[in-house]
Amino acid sequence: MPPKVDKELCDGSGDCFDVCPADPNVFEIVDKKAIVVSADSCIECGACEASCPTSAIVLE
Repeated sequence: MPPKVDKELCDGSGDCFDVCPADPNVFEIVDKKAIVVSADSCIECGACEASCPTSAIVLE
């Protein structure tokens, strides 16, 4: 399952973008919030969820 971002918790640090090994990257940072732009490329590694400092990302 692709990651879900809780926009209320997201601080836009970009850690999820930085650690995502998928190509293309699953995330983009827009208006200081992470958004999922390429859900199909997610390999469900959990790096984004683990790296998020505000626990805004969940793999469901």
